[in-house]
Amino acid sequence: MRQIDDLKPMVQDKIPVAMLLNSPVKFVKLTEETGLENFITDKNLHRPQLALAGYVELFTYQRVQIFGNTETLYLKSLSHAARIKSLQKICEFQIPCVILTNSNSLEKELLDVFVAAGIAVFMTEYDTTKAFTMLSDFLDDQFSPQLVVHGSFVDIYGVGCLFVGRSGIGKSEIALDLIERGHRLVADDVVMLTSKKESLLMGTGTSLVQHFMEIRGLGIIDIRQMFGIRSIRFQKRLEIVVELEDWDDQESYTRTGLDEKSINIMGIEVSKVKLPIFSGKNITVIAEVIAVNYLLRTYGYDASQVFSEKLNERIRKKSGPKKYFEDKRIIPYFKDLE
Repeated sequence: MRQIDDLKPMVQDKIPVAMLLNSPVKFVKLTEETGLENFITDKNLHRPQLALAGYVELFTYQRVQIFGNTETLYLKSLSHAARIKSLQKICEFQIPCVILTNSNSLEKELLDVFVAAGIAVFMTEYDTTKAFTMLSDFLDDQFSPQLVVHGSFVDIYGVGCLFVGRSGIGKSEIALDLIERGHRLVADDVVMLTSKKESLLMGTGTSLVQHFMEIRGLGIIDIRQMFGIRSIRFQKRLEIVVELEDWDDQESYTRTGLDEKSINIMGIEVSKVKLPIFSGKNITVIAEVIAVNYLLRTYGYDASQVFSEKLNERIRKKSGPKKYFEDKRIIPYFKDLE
């Protein structure tokens, strides 16, 4: 089995303008179907203020062009002929599309300039700042690196846990048991990870597999239909990678947990737990404990560190002429014989 950190991520180098219609920003197409097949090759946005004034030396035309109040009012301040000339100048470049914010509009003659150049023009009622923020996030998502991983991704107590391991080791069975205990499935078998904002990883399933699951010996089951809408999630942040492996007597496994391990996925560090399994071992309960322990560490409590400090303190107190130290009961005496 190839390790996750050995897999090569996929990165889109272009998306069609029509994809913008799937963004959270509500658009009105002012040029009908014109220019929807154009490609966007840059995730950044641009406001062509100087370009409209005629200075195009530093015009980043390959970006989506945002016309806010400033651009629209500037065009209105020009004569009719000057407005057409200004737009014809920037249409000499291969602009992917133009977006008018604040419900601004252009005259039909100006829209015809864009239609003649094959450039789509959209209008949104959102103000420029809001549209800029929402579109930037959408394009950043579309151009973010993506990685396809073989495993089972489950939301356990709000912690995104990805179970990986060799084929047939029982990833889907563990996920199914967790779902039966009230946790939620994000994806099984094929998990798509996306690097968001260069600091976190988001995981989801694929449009084909969705929330179907293959259980060997049983076949394909539909988790959503079988356990209800509360048993699934469409997306979740990845926080822990649980690597399942067959128990090996020769392998040295961690006993204290003081050395927290991590894995680098697309340049982002994610906590990692290597979990050896054998027949009869209750992996489901251990998986829940892994998630709860992660939450405790997130909120500042590390059981391994606390125990280590208590042990070191006891050793310091008992150091001296005695050749051993004795551990006391957790209670001074038994109050009831129960």
